[in-house]
Amino acid sequence: MTSFLDNLVLAFYLASFGIHVWFLYTDSRFIGRLGTLCLAGGVVAHYFALLSRARAMGGVPYQDFYGSLSLFAWLLAVTYLGIERFHRQRAVAPFVLPFVIGFVAISTFLAPEPAGIQHAKAHGPLFALHVTINILAYAAFALSFVVSLLYLAQNRWLRNRKLGSVIWRFPALEVLERMSRSSVIVGVAALSFGIALGFLWAHRLLGHYVTGDPKEIISLLVLLVYALYLRLSRQTAWRGARACRLCVACFFFVIFSYTVVNFYLSSYHRFF
Repeated sequence: MTSFLDNLVLAFYLASFGIHVWFLYTDSRFIGRLGTLCLAGGVVAHYFALLSRARAMGGVPYQDFYGSLSLFAWLLAVTYLGIERFHRQRAVAPFVLPFVIGFVAISTFLAPEPAGIQHAKAHGPLFALHVTINILAYAAFALSFVVSLLYLAQNRWLRNRKLGSVIWRFPALEVLERMSRSSVIVGVAALSFGIALGFLWAHRLLGHYVTGDPKEIISLLVLLVYALYLRLSRQTAWRGARACRLCVACFFFVIFSYTVVNFYLSSYHRFF
């Protein structure tokens, strides 16, 4: 059963998406700011929706897959807002917001009632921060994935001289590459911190820092491949399309970690 807050979140995100698409055709500064304002409103409303879900559950709101997906969507929107403000580019929003809207819709309409969700044994601020920071890293990697795909698509359009009126609203290829790299930097920093918190949490809960759980292994692998991307993307031979293809390939490790590992392989990081 959806609440008023859930519907408000979707309304804000849908309005922001529509306005940002309009912005691509008008290039009006007022329209762009209105789209950003609606997105910011959605982020605020989404925060209170997560808080309401946490109170209904009597714990963190992301112990199940749907709650985790809602948090992922919120952090993706937050990360995008930060990257947009840093690089001063709004034209990427129409390609990011469909993912935010889709994840929110799934978590809103398919999630079970909060009272019926099984609670994990782990709890407390350290656990909550560990999960939040790790999902922030995944959201940042998702943003870099979308931006890299946009880079590759725009690069192909330019090479094939398929130039429409909208493509001129897109950021330059160099800007898209910098946006992708900025997102990965955020993701690597967050994942490093999140992994460190995870080791501390494991020591507090189990008495030792490393458990050998598949989630630990794949998280370190994700950190390694993105660190490799950051190193290679600064080299002349790898800059541009090659770096973006590598960034796209790296994201499949994130998908594997978020789905297969959490559902089937991990003993301590399973969705409840």
